[in-house]
Amino acid sequence: MARLILSLDNQVLAEYNMTKERYTIGRLPDNDVRIDNPAVSGHHSLIINILNDSFLEDLNSTNGTYVNGKLIKKHALQHGDVITIGHHQLRFSDQQEPQQEQDEFEKTMVIPAGQQNAEQLAAAEKAADAAVAAADDVPEAANDVAASVKLDPEEAAALEDKPKPPPMGETVAEDRPFTGTQTGIDPSSAPSALPLAKLQVLSGAFAGRELELTKALTTLGRPGVQVAAITRRAEGYYIVHVESGQEGDFPLVNGQPIGAQARKLTDNDVVQLAGVKMGFFAS
Repeated sequence: MARLILSLDNQVLAEYNMTKERYTIGRLPDNDVRIDNPAVSGHHSLIINILNDSFLEDLNSTNGTYVNGKLIKKHALQHGDVITIGHHQLRFSDQQEPQQEQDEFEKTMVIPAGQQNAEQLAAAEKAADAAVAAADDVPEAANDVAASVKLDPEEAAALEDKPKPPPMGETVAEDRPFTGTQTGIDPSSAPSALPLAKLQVLSGAFAGRELELTKALTTLGRPGVQVAAITRRAEGYYIVHVESGQEGDFPLVNGQPIGAQARKLTDNDVVQLAGVKMGFFAS
């Protein structure tokens, strides 16, 4: 069921379930959606619902009707459209539409396992493993450990006092029980589990659609054009080039080609793949 969500200055004022064929919007009390504000005309706009489609029409209002910032006379409403009337906003929500478009986006950009080149994916996995290994090759000084697990200076200094694990075959004195992990860090100070992340489409017909990265390996793109894999490791998310129609045509991260090596993604990175821009967001 479609809904209208009325707000002013980002504060929700009312919600309307659209169960009727016609809805008038305006300042006078006889409107279905009343906005009592001098910037709103007596009968400002009209929404007509026909089957699963909704159409917005401006009723020759004084200040005009805007959809997503553009002045309109008539407009076919889509899920997520924001209607501006005076100083108020009405967000049009159609709960059935996003799932249909999400499915269509996944069919278009997410490559099923049966359609993937096993040899190419193996190479991508190897590149990701190499990137993780390179990231792990750091000094074992306390300040480096602190940086990797995000400890404050006092906690980092305390690491030097933590007992080290005994060599193989040796026991630990009863008056000094060993409580650290194999790296000498107390489990309570260890980093938390990797949070889930998602991609949000920023351009094209599917702008605004989201894809949660719940799999260990998600392959995206268009075969013959450009394909990349995003791998989910304990250390983070890595994007790896898989194949493209032209040699050296690598995906972009923040406008820069990633090359043949795996690239670790960070929150708010912008990925461009097969002509589609997507934002990477950690939960």
